[in-house]
Amino acid sequence: MLVREIKENELDKLLELYTHLHEKGIPEKNEHLRSVWDKICGDENHHIIVCEKDGKIVSSCVCVIIPNLTREIRPYAFVENVVTHSDYRGKGYATACLDYAKVLAIKENCYKMMLLTGSKNESTLKFYKKAGYNSNDKTAFIMWL
Repeated sequence: MLVREIKENELDKLLELYTHLHEKGIPEKNEHLRSVWDKICGDENHHIIVCEKDGKIVSSCVCVIIPNLTREIRPYAFVENVVTHSDYRGKGYATACLDYAKVLAIKENCYKMMLLTGSKNESTLKFYKKAGYNSNDKTAFIMWL
C-alpha cells in the first residue's frame, strides 16, 4: 500500500474511483472538466490523497487547507470525498488516506479538521469516529444549490 498525493495525469483513475462514491458515471471529458482539474492541480491548498494497491488507486480523500483569520490566524482543514473502491473496503485504505490528511493538516498548523458525511450508515459513522472525528462539537447545516 502506498499513500500519496495524486499526480496530474491520474484524473481518469480518480473519476473511475468516484463511481464508487455517489457518481452515476464518469463526466464528459470537455474543456470545463479540464479547467476544473487544472485549477485543483494548481491550488497548493487543495490536496487529493490517494491510496494505491498493486498499482491501482483504491481509495481517496480530498483535504483542503483553508486560510483563516481567527484562532491565532491558523488555518483549518476540510476533508471531503472519502471513497474506497467497493472491492477494497474494510482493509484500512481510507484510514490511511485520512491519516495522511491529518499529517498534512498538522504540518500546515491547522487548528482543526472538519469532515461531513451524508451517510446515516452506522458502520460509516463508526469508521469516522474511530478515525478521530466526532459529531458532538459542531452542528452542520447544508444548503444545496
